[in-house]
Amino acid sequence: MEEQAKNLHIVMFPWLAIGHLKPFFELAKYLARKGHKITFISTPINLQKTAKLPRNLSHLIDPVAIPFPPVDHLPPNAESSLDVPHAMRKLLKVAFDMLQPKLRSYLENMRPKPDWIIYDFASHWLPRIAEELAIKRAYFSIFCAVFMAFLGPPSALLSEEHARVTAEDFTVVPEWLPASSGMAFRHYEMARYLEKDPNEDEYDSGMTDWTRFALTVNGSDIVIFKSCDEFETEWLETVRRLYQKPVFAVGVLPPGYEECVDDDTEWSRIREFLDLHKEGSLVYVAFGSEVVLTYKETQDLALGLEKCGSPFFWVLNKGYEKLPEGFGDRVRDRGAVYSKWAPQFKILGHVAVGGFLTHCGWSSAAEALGLGRVLILLPFMNDQGINCRLLEAKKVGIEIPRNEVDGAFTSDAVAETVRTALVGEEGRSVRENARKMKELFGSESRSNSYVDTLLHHMIQTNGF
Repeated sequence: MEEQAKNLHIVMFPWLAIGHLKPFFELAKYLARKGHKITFISTPINLQKTAKLPRNLSHLIDPVAIPFPPVDHLPPNAESSLDVPHAMRKLLKVAFDMLQPKLRSYLENMRPKPDWIIYDFASHWLPRIAEELAIKRAYFSIFCAVFMAFLGPPSALLSEEHARVTAEDFTVVPEWLPASSGMAFRHYEMARYLEKDPNEDEYDSGMTDWTRFALTVNGSDIVIFKSCDEFETEWLETVRRLYQKPVFAVGVLPPGYEECVDDDTEWSRIREFLDLHKEGSLVYVAFGSEVVLTYKETQDLALGLEKCGSPFFWVLNKGYEKLPEGFGDRVRDRGAVYSKWAPQFKILGHVAVGGFLTHCGWSSAAEALGLGRVLILLPFMNDQGINCRLLEAKKVGIEIPRNEVDGAFTSDAVAETVRTALVGEEGRSVRENARKMKELFGSESRSNSYVDTLLHHMIQTNGF
């Protein structure tokens, strides 16, 4: 479906996390390829990290930096969740909320006025500003539909009756979902998320994430999901029922081969290691930008990878010093631990990679499935537990068994699960299912079609 009756001007304003900035920027590029003008607003350092413009779109995407306000206890140049420990991320929301007057002033003075603004869950104040300025409003969820369905309708998130405060509250399938779905967190997953810092009150932004979700969804004209109708059919229908407003999936927005072929010295070194191994034999291990493993988790994971017998490439940005003594020497011929930022899409796309041991971050899991890689699931916090339930239910991944009380796992459990996923007979059907996902998650044409449908609605709603 092509709709070129009107070229829209769309403002985009993501939350301050790399896992949010990148999907927003990918959507910006898909929209710009259709001829629409994008103003992409964030803070200076975040734009430097994520807003790398393809030459053919530089005239359509305008990155706009809003200076980041200083906040007590927030380190200098800390502008994303990657830059601060978990407990201090609430301070980012304090700073983020302080951007409100600057963003309002910028929007008020934009000429011509934007047609739409697409925002993230944290900017609960932005829908009201946009409405006052007669700008159409869209919430773009980088979370999958089942997670948003688990959270429930805005009315439940704002209700004391449905308030979920303790880890136990999140271990029950909510009343608005089928009890048989099994969509609930495990205690240890939410305990980690809700863990309090001694300075928590000092860091608090004064508003819970659940309230931010509710106000953001409530104030939107439409809701957009980074997901596929074919994969989350029942859950997208559930959020349509819960929200009572138009909901659109835009696919998982694969970046496109032409934007991933650039070469550099680091990638050349990584590729040399990957080239040493047989097709589909290697497991890629990465836990995103925010998960920090404990000493015991690092030890057990390392020993499990040592025992599994398969080659591996492990991106360990934080905690290299927690590895077992002598580990590097013992696995030198078949394993690599990489302590820098790594080009994940390129690594996952290498023929040697057969599986992905992941924290179940939605963007990472979808990226791997877009390349047909089987998933080995090890969720830790945030939405990851629900994502894990979904991926297991769809039979595209296998979860590493853990202690139900504290979430501990053993090196033997890691080794056995990796073997099952990569080469075991019991994992054959899961591997086949994951390979089939390449047609769904890895299709640029499918995402383009989804985006066309979204744009048709956006244009029609604007009266053009």
